[in-house]
Amino acid sequence: MRTIFVKPAEVERKWFLIDAEGKTLGKVAVMAADILRGKNKPCYTPHQEVGDYVIIINAEKAVVTGGKETKKVYRRHSGFLGGLKTVVYRDALAKKPTFPMEQAVKGMLPKGPLGRKLFTNLKVYAGAEHPHTAQRPEVVG
Repeated sequence: MRTIFVKPAEVERKWFLIDAEGKTLGKVAVMAADILRGKNKPCYTPHQEVGDYVIIINAEKAVVTGGKETKKVYRRHSGFLGGLKTVVYRDALAKKPTFPMEQAVKGMLPKGPLGRKLFTNLKVYAGAEHPHTAQRPEVVG
């Protein structure tokens, strides 16, 4: 077995469009994370950026099951004593409709510099409009 090394100039980048309306939040996030990593390509390499760009539209219309609207909690900590902040899914969706989808995809990407770079290839929009029509994205899912 030889390790595959793909030159950045040889990687062909495409744009994919995922419509999240009526679909489960996690399933949309899995599709997006796989495309961002490049797992849909034969030249997939875990330590290189060979993935494509992903546009997710209608992110606010994604569905969660099992009562997660009131039970799912997003936590962050300021670093100070007593600095834990919690937000329920419903409140997070009302304040910033793209936040839950971004967090779901971000959690499925690798941690570190590669994951942060891959996350920049994700574009999430709350409504059906997006400014990336010039890239002619392929519809997925």
